[in-house]
Amino acid sequence: RHQGFWFHTIGQRKGLGLSGGPWFVIKKDVNRNIVYVSKGYNTRHQYGNMVNLQGFSFITKDIWGDFDGEKEVTFKIRHTPEFTRGRISKTGDLYSISSGLPIQGIAAGQFGVVYDTESHLCLGSGMII
Repeated sequence: RHQGFWFHTIGQRKGLGLSGGPWFVIKKDVNRNIVYVSKGYNTRHQYGNMVNLQGFSFITKDIWGDFDGEKEVTFKIRHTPEFTRGRISKTGDLYSISSGLPIQGIAAGQFGVVYDTESHLCLGSGMII
């Protein structure tokens, strides 16, 4: 039993109240209020290759405008020193970032932050869906 899915984040380890761990949140079913956990950190369910962002806001202005295809970027979905390389595309108001490398802990409701290819300039962010 848990207090609600909104109290948990994909990849979370601390505060689950389970013994015999370590246990990690690997998936959430928002409609049924189910939190799925797995014993161990490197399960395939914790990784994905696509991050979808809604409500994307640029820091200054939309430097890309309407564009077709993809743009190379670096990005983060959690507070770590490492950046991940990816390609961002836009469909309507939805921005999607694909990565050639597996991304750990993609969590709906958290924010993804997009940077230039050199990881020097923050371009903007959006909520992960």
